[in-house]
Order: sequence, then C-alpha cells, then structure tokens
Amino acid sequence: MQKETDENYGHILKYTGIFGGVQGLNIAIGLVRNKLIALLLGPSGMGLASLFNTTVNFVSQSTNLGVAFSAVRHISELYDRGDDEALAHEVKVVRGWSLLTALIGMLVCVVIGPFLSETTFAWGNHSLHFMLLAPAVGMIAVTGGETAILKGVRRLGALAGVQVFSVFAALLISIPIYYVFGESGIVPVIVLMAFATLLLTVHYSYRVFPLQLRGARGILGEGMEMVRLGVAFTLAGIVGSASEMIIRSYLNVQGDLDMLGLYNAGYMLTVTYAGMVFSAMETDYFPRLSGVQHDVEATNNTVNRQMEVSLLLISPMLAALIISLPLLIPLLFSAQFLPVVGMAQVSALAMYLKVLTLPVAYITLARGRSLAYLFLETSYFMVFILLMIFGYERWGLYGTGIAVTLAHLFDYLMINAFAYKKYGYRCSVTVFRYAAVQLLLGLCAFGLTLTVSGAAYWILGILVTLLSGLFSLRILHSKTHLWQALMSRFRR
Repeated sequence: MQKETDENYGHILKYTGIFGGVQGLNIAIGLVRNKLIALLLGPSGMGLASLFNTTVNFVSQSTNLGVAFSAVRHISELYDRGDDEALAHEVKVVRGWSLLTALIGMLVCVVIGPFLSETTFAWGNHSLHFMLLAPAVGMIAVTGGETAILKGVRRLGALAGVQVFSVFAALLISIPIYYVFGESGIVPVIVLMAFATLLLTVHYSYRVFPLQLRGARGILGEGMEMVRLGVAFTLAGIVGSASEMIIRSYLNVQGDLDMLGLYNAGYMLTVTYAGMVFSAMETDYFPRLSGVQHDVEATNNTVNRQMEVSLLLISPMLAALIISLPLLIPLLFSAQFLPVVGMAQVSALAMYLKVLTLPVAYITLARGRSLAYLFLETSYFMVFILLMIFGYERWGLYGTGIAVTLAHLFDYLMINAFAYKKYGYRCSVTVFRYAAVQLLLGLCAFGLTLTVSGAAYWILGILVTLLSGLFSLRILHSKTHLWQALMSRFRR
C-alpha cells in the first residue's frame, strides 16, 4: 500500500514537473517580453493591450460552442479504441465545426464592434479597432480545434512545442512592432500572434492528420452531440470572460488606462504566473479523476493526493513571491509599476486558497455535471465582480487585491461545501495539516510586508521562505519515490 501511495505521488510530481516546466519556460520568456513591452508602452499601453486581449477572449469563448473542449473526449475514445477510419472521420467533423465557429466569431466581432467601443471606452471611437480583431477570433477558433485533435491522440510533445515556439514568436513579433508603432501596433500584434500560433498548431496537426476535403459534405450534422456537450462549458467561459471584461472596463472608466495597466500587471504576476503549478491538472489529473469518478473513496484519495503535492510545490513559491515583489516589480516591468506591489502581495494569498479549491472543482467536471459547473462558475464570478467594485471604491488599487483574495475564499467555501454534500468528498487530515502550516507561513510573509521594513524585512522574509521550503522538502523526502523522482529531475 505504501509503495502504491509513493508511486501515485511520484506520478503526480512527474507530470506536474513536465507540464509545469513547459509553462515555467513560457512564463520566463513572457517575463522578458512583458519587461520590454512595459518599457515601450508604459502602464496605459499595457492596459489598452489587456482590454483588447480580453475582448478577443470574450468573443472567442462566446462563439466557439465548446468544440475545443468537447472534441477531446470524442477523439480520445476513438483513439483508444483503435478505429483509425472513424478517427479520421471525426477529425473532419471537428475541423468542420471549428471552421464554422471561426466564421461565426469573426462576424460577431465585426457586428458588435461599435457596442464594445461604447461600453469599454470613455473616450474616442474604437469601433474599427474591435472590428480589426475579427481575424484573431477566427484563427483562435481553428487553433482550438486542431489543439483538441492533438490532445485527443496524446501528442503532448507537439502541444508543448507549440506553446514554447508561440512564446518565442510573440517575442519576435511584438517587440519590433511596439518599438516602431507604439500603442498603434497593439491590434496588429494580437492578430499576428494568433496567426503564428495557428501556423505552428496546424504544422503539427496536419502531420498527424493531413487535411482532406473529400467526404466533408454533411459532416456538420454529425457533430451535434459534441456541440451539446460543450455548450454549458462555453456558457461558463462566457461568464468568466465577460466578468474580466466588466472588471477591466470598470477600472478603465472609473480610473484610467494607467490604473488598468497596474491591475493587469499585479493580476498577471500572482494569478496567472502561479498557474504553472496547475497546468498539469487538465492534461493528467482530470483524466485520472474521471477514471475513478464512480468510486467515492478513490475519488477522495485522488483529489487529496493531488492537493497535497500541489500545495507543497506552490507554497514556498508564494512565500518567496510575497517577499520579493518590491524587487520583482521594477525588474520585470519598470519603476512606474511600483504602486502595484501591495495589490500583488495581498492577491498572492488567494493562490493558497486556489490550490485547495481547484482539485475539488474538477470532481464536478469529471462527473459530467455541466449545469452544476455552470452554476458554480457563475456564482463565483458574480461575487468576484461585486467584491472588485466594492474593493476599488473603498481602497483603490489595493482593494482590488483584497477582492481577489476574498473571491477565492468564497469559491473555496462554496466548492468544498458543494462537493461535501453532493459527492461525499472529504478533505484528508494530511491536507489540513499541510495547509495549516503553509498558510500560516504565507500569512507571516504577508504580515512582514505590513509591519517591518529595511534589513529586518529581508532577513525575516528569507527565513519564512526557507521554513516553507524546508517543510515541503521534508514531506517530499518522506515520500521515498517522490524524493527520488525529484532528485533525478533536478540532476537532469
């Protein structure tokens, strides 16, 4: 039993390391890009870029019909069955629906361009800018379908390659254009980056399944089951993207582009970058959880072990992040972004709650309860918007960080209560013990930012970070196979 447990821990660490490592490389390259963009555009330019990117994501989520999600399940089933003929036909179906959603997305982006301009900007007419983003929406839809094909046939190496090369392409595309054109280059950069990602994805996907137009007539009628499966997830994505648009539009109108740029930088540092630890969940953890969904005890064990490893990995990183943000902000962006330090530090506490929430949230997905998932996501984002407005009105930029953490606290309580009642989920004593220690150390790190300064701040901050790291390493060492896998990966 102990050997099986250690192997399970080792498996979780292995795939968290692989996909987290790719994500970490992407983030490292992205940091260089963001630093250069921050210097070229400043807070207002980054705020404008954030607004346009959020719009593209919103329109994409609203029109893709969940094909990129639901297609993975259908293709994966045929791939496991070994039915090559049916698999090739299903690929045609996915590509047909992807093209249809691309055309729909582009049309919607053009039609609602004037409305988006009026609701997201308090100055100027930006309708043309939103209309020119339509090609990016279409290319993202096609890319999503091809990505689903690669996921379904387990071409994870190809997916990792697309991610890495896309980040390099984004660096090579954006910096020269921003250097020459400044803020006027934001829309062209978004479109060109979408085009580069599409080319890279198609390159890998067409090598596995070459494009075949013969026999494509009438295939759209065969994909209705796939579309129905993805509708609830699409609606959840719409709610999420819409809430991000509402928050950014609110900050832009009530504050200005500088305020929006600062918020986006702080959110990126804490919520987005911490996601490298969570990147393995969709690819590895979710399929494992789906396989034991009908066994309550096995589900609890799978969730709790994933939570333990994720908590041990991310906690020292969060403590170090909280302490080092006064140095990281000007290093990664510029001195103009120093006002975001406090907001980012309090937002980092939300990630302790997220690591205790996300593995549990996947139970609903594994059981196929799409309507329940939609309800939970909608409830979270409604509370998030209300807290964001309240926090900003009360405490300004710092209040947005408080809102992020309080929203994640609400999500933690709601998701765990729902899983406790509906699925019989029980958090293990081990998780409670690890969480109590690491969360206490995280709160100590945050407390130092409010009470101590000068050399004492750095000495005590380093001490708290070391304690968090040593605690995690001690637990990892107690899991023999896990420690050996970690050392082997470290030496390589």
